[in-house]
Amino acid sequence: MSVAASTDTYENTAISARLISVENGVATNSGTLSLGLDIKLAEGWKAYWRSPGEVGLPPEISWDGSTNLATAQILWPAPERFTAFGIENFGYNKRVVLPIQAVLETAGQAVELQAGVTLLTCSTVCVPHDFNLALTIPAGAGIDAASAALISEFAERVPLGPDAADIEVETAVIADGALYVTARSANAFVNPDVFPEMGPTFTFGKPDIRTNNAGTELWAKLPLLASEEQLPPLQVTVTDGSRAVTAMPEWSNTVPDAPFELVANLPDLAQILAIAAFALLGGLILNVMPCVLPVLSIKLTSVLNHGDKPSHEVRNGFLMSALGVLVFMWVLSAGILVLQSVGITVGWGLQFQNPIFLTIMFLVLTVFAANLFGIFEISLPSGLQSRLARSSGRDGYIGDFATGAFAAVLATPCSAPFLGTAVAFALSGRPIDVIIVFTALGLGLSLPYLLFAWKPGMVRLLPKPGRWMLVVKWVLAGLLAGTAIWLLWVLMGVSGVRVAVSVLVLAVFFVLFATIRLPGRFTRPAALAAVAVLSLALPGTMAPPPTIKEIGQDWVTFDRSEIPRLISQGQTVFVDVTADWCLTCKANKTLVLDRVPVVGRLRDEKVVAMQADWTRPNPDISRYLEAHNRFGIPFNIVYGPNAPDGIILSEVLTSDAVLNALDAAALAVDK
Repeated sequence: MSVAASTDTYENTAISARLISVENGVATNSGTLSLGLDIKLAEGWKAYWRSPGEVGLPPEISWDGSTNLATAQILWPAPERFTAFGIENFGYNKRVVLPIQAVLETAGQAVELQAGVTLLTCSTVCVPHDFNLALTIPAGAGIDAASAALISEFAERVPLGPDAADIEVETAVIADGALYVTARSANAFVNPDVFPEMGPTFTFGKPDIRTNNAGTELWAKLPLLASEEQLPPLQVTVTDGSRAVTAMPEWSNTVPDAPFELVANLPDLAQILAIAAFALLGGLILNVMPCVLPVLSIKLTSVLNHGDKPSHEVRNGFLMSALGVLVFMWVLSAGILVLQSVGITVGWGLQFQNPIFLTIMFLVLTVFAANLFGIFEISLPSGLQSRLARSSGRDGYIGDFATGAFAAVLATPCSAPFLGTAVAFALSGRPIDVIIVFTALGLGLSLPYLLFAWKPGMVRLLPKPGRWMLVVKWVLAGLLAGTAIWLLWVLMGVSGVRVAVSVLVLAVFFVLFATIRLPGRFTRPAALAAVAVLSLALPGTMAPPPTIKEIGQDWVTFDRSEIPRLISQGQTVFVDVTADWCLTCKANKTLVLDRVPVVGRLRDEKVVAMQADWTRPNPDISRYLEAHNRFGIPFNIVYGPNAPDGIILSEVLTSDAVLNALDAAALAVDK
């Protein structure tokens, strides 16, 4: 056991640590001691602050076994900010002394200190330390000048309280998925930083910090990465060079205005045109995807059934279908701009997380399929039919418009392979970028309709109506039924088996009521309306089961905070953000991830396959995607010791791309 001033040093390749004391002896009238935990960190290593950030552990000291010690409180010097693996951490590098205020049980008597230190240090790997430091300070007098100077140096870095500091932390508010903090100082801010503390369940991303022209007012926005409904007390530390303050600001109800707006780098015309062309091509390709092809086929079949229509009616019908596609895209882009204007993050394809939307689409497709199978015919009342017949064939234009809009709605879950880059560009750009990209997408999707509108005579090149049309009709019915089954399966993942089965039963009743004749003029419409309303009400009244869906033995559930820990242990992490409604995700899994040689590599003991299921809304996954400037899925990224910030893969995976990324990320460890 060391006597006075300092303990023996605990030392390894990452750190050296010792317990030091200002006092060489306990004076007769002294009931306190000034101690310090002196930690020297090797090059590239860091230790953590009392609030470590997104991940990490703060140093802890147990004083069990000490004698004549009542309490010992650590004083925390202001931290630095570290970014590793795309995650924000707070702590120290090179050297830190944690000042410790010790209160004795009996003044003037000797003290025996037993300090059990638990400490985590990280570089490219993280190493926990657990060691004991013993120090005896006898009764007497004397000061260790070197220890006193060292402890005083770091004690001066401990943030002041609000009454003693020249920095005033004014207000704080949580809104739009972020924490906003304001502060002011008579002395201009030079290099400020903000460190909020709200307990372990609240974590924050990299802050956006701005000051006014004079530098005396500070505004900070910190993205909220994880939280809970109940707000714990907030403590904020603001640092600026050698000065720092820790305070508990007043909660505000108003989001403060930023002192200035950031001006984004505007894309040039060539880039906008290239992205628009990419969206146009993607929209065109979507017409042959399984989501959209049945709708286009129905349109062509309806034209064949009315082959005697004049060319101008055929042209107008296809133009209305094209307009339906474009109007849907314009409404969608307008909705996106409105949501973005109020600070809501918008994702592509998120309507397939909405159980009411899924129910509507399932019922519509079920009715269409039943109609094509010949179970019943959809017809208007005879009086209305006669009236519409006198309107020179315009009666079908509403249906043509709906056909185009319907195709556009169904296109979104198939779009990721072709539109991921374009949609991400639009959602992260200016309003005009959103409008241009979504208009180009709509034009691409409506090109087949525009082609037939341009040359209505091309319809005559199609085979004449005959018995073969019955076969086509049944094939189309099968395609629609298959799409309806897929939607029901997605609904099962979003709202649970009970809701899906109940909606299926109600859909059967809907078809039954549409088929049979019921007594009374309004009986059947009333029955159909009642079943439809009940179907739409079900998802809202029956909560989805809280159980977590099984994701397979080769995968672990996504946990963003686990990624740096796994990498620090030499692991490679493959993240797959997927959903039941994402057809491209399913294709990637079936054709690449579940096949040799990729599946064998993912099962390697040095690889962790992590799956983020976005079938249901999940704010953690949404924020994770937004952090990578992504607004839709699939999204796959590989982390490793040689790729701490991740290697992002294309939306359409290939075996070579996955294997090459895994090799590159793990290169520092495996090779």
